[in-house]
Amino acid sequence: MASRNPRRPNILFVLSDDQGPWALGCAGNDEIQTPRLDALAASGTRLDNFFCTSPVCSPARASLFTGQIPSRHGVHDYLDGVHVGPDAVDYLAARRLFTDELAQAGYRLGLSGKWHLGANERPRPGFVHWYAHESGGSPYHGAPMYRDGRLEPTDGYLTDVLADDAMAFLRDEAGRPEPFYLSLHFTAPHKPWKGQHPPEVESLYQDCAFTSCPQESPHPWVPLVDGVPIGGEADTRAALVGYFAAVTAMDAAIGRVLDLIGELGLTGSTLVVFSSDNGFNTGHHGIWGKGNGTYPQNMYDTSVKVPAIIAQPGRIVAGQVRPELLSAYDLGATLLELAGLDARPFERGPGRSFAGLLTGADQDDDAADRPIVVYDEYGPVRMIRTADWKYVHRYPDGPHELYDLVRDPGERVNRVDDPDSRAVVTRMRADLEGWFTTHADPRLDGRHLPVVGAGQVGPVGRDTSAAFLPPSWEAVTGLSAGAPRRPGRGEGHDGSNRCD
Repeated sequence: MASRNPRRPNILFVLSDDQGPWALGCAGNDEIQTPRLDALAASGTRLDNFFCTSPVCSPARASLFTGQIPSRHGVHDYLDGVHVGPDAVDYLAARRLFTDELAQAGYRLGLSGKWHLGANERPRPGFVHWYAHESGGSPYHGAPMYRDGRLEPTDGYLTDVLADDAMAFLRDEAGRPEPFYLSLHFTAPHKPWKGQHPPEVESLYQDCAFTSCPQESPHPWVPLVDGVPIGGEADTRAALVGYFAAVTAMDAAIGRVLDLIGELGLTGSTLVVFSSDNGFNTGHHGIWGKGNGTYPQNMYDTSVKVPAIIAQPGRIVAGQVRPELLSAYDLGATLLELAGLDARPFERGPGRSFAGLLTGADQDDDAADRPIVVYDEYGPVRMIRTADWKYVHRYPDGPHELYDLVRDPGERVNRVDDPDSRAVVTRMRADLEGWFTTHADPRLDGRHLPVVGAGQVGPVGRDTSAAFLPPSWEAVTGLSAGAPRRPGRGEGHDGSNRCD
């Protein structure tokens, strides 16, 4: 009945879409209702400082699966253009994913949900089950889904449809001797929000004050469409209700999947991982959206941090919250080690397994020796973050940012031009440039690419400009940054439901 060996566990990897690190009850938010994820955290380990590798969908997902940064795997923005069919590009076709290692080791692989890494209808090698969204997102009813290469439109609420499909996969696999790996990738809580979610769930938030999502004055870099922040909706309160409802409905769906794993007798031999692709702001810093909720793109913690919970009873330490700075580029190596496989192929880049932090094998002294720096990139915008400082560098000439996270954890005061911060800036800039020189592929380096957060429509190659349309934010909107905006191309920019 699948794997009953805790040392060679089945793996359930649950990935949400656009979930801020603040959008969990167990993370301290007493307004949002996430009882099943809170219980999962209590039974396992929650990572309090887990970072995506790029604060937008496709490059973040590519880094999760490859263990590499965008400037090495070549996905630098959310993928637009052709998503399915013979002309669609599989952006990871030449890349080794941690799922390839699992398949080679005898795991049977399944996907239910969002892929959004190109050629979305085509199963990746080793996957015996492939139920994938056509693009990056859609309304929650009537979503275009592909099963093993064939279009299969849905009628129900997508979050529940994905959970039902995942449960069908689990039932099919329960009678087989091989361990399974299942990617359950929700589109929740990505927009659209208003009127999209079950009324009984939305009703939970009708009287919510939403103090966890203060509606600050618009950030000066926020592009506006008809007076609305580009990552939001015109009815802000309805959007907040919908966002919270999307998370709560997803929480219930995850609970159903976990209950089935328990009914099948597989809880002790199944490693459960929950995270999100990128963070999200719902008014935080005056932004609705993530990294491309502003132009220039931003690297606020609300955009680059994501929730992360890992559990396996009897193996992963229960009830602990780890403070270490960890990154999505570490996850592949970690999962392989926890699966009893060789993690070294996924430690040849920036990633390092943190399995010992989860199992208790690393003592406190050893944990303290781990790197305490994480890095992010979004095209020409790069970040280096320690426990105490964050430096953001924008090529070619700024604006740059420096935040003292000890005195200013909310990232309110940019100290990059303070005379007494010069030594910090110099040191962090040198560390940033040295790290990316080590880990980037010069042919795919995002430092000089025209990435503006409006989408990627082709692979980076000889005609680099053609991969990113339009080549400048002014071409997206016809206006300069900070001015009222009209819709442009890309996810959320054209008023459609195309998503990243």
